[in-house]
Amino acid sequence: MTRRQRMNVYFEPGLLKQVEALAERRKVSKSAVIEAAVLSLVSGEDDGRRDAALSKRLDRLGRRIDDVDEAVAVLGEAFALYTRAWMRHQLPIPANENEAARDRAADMYARFNDVLVRRLARGHRFLHDRVRDAIKTSNVTSNK
Repeated sequence: MTRRQRMNVYFEPGLLKQVEALAERRKVSKSAVIEAAVLSLVSGEDDGRRDAALSKRLDRLGRRIDDVDEAVAVLGEAFALYTRAWMRHQLPIPANENEAARDRAADMYARFNDVLVRRLARGHRFLHDRVRDAIKTSNVTSNK
């Protein structure tokens, strides 16, 4: 039988209370709790639990991203509807020109969509462009 060696360690009072509570719940000594914790850390058993916790967090983040993606799609649809209505009702139109105005609004909306699709396909984003403009402006003013 291997003889155990004594080692003195120091804990924060809160952590020591947690160790004591765990030892009491499991009906083991405080030394046994600390030995199991150190053994788990040294042997790498904790890595599996850490990986599982990380995987769980990543899954949760993935679901949140899906929620944000859905919200962005809804906002995109709402903006498209708003744009269509705005183009259709921008100026007061005489009653005899209603059909022509509707056709013109449909044409404007189709052109708007074409421009939007082309910008998105090229990777242009309004906010990214504004950030780049701001950076260029700040670089120009700081170089003077």
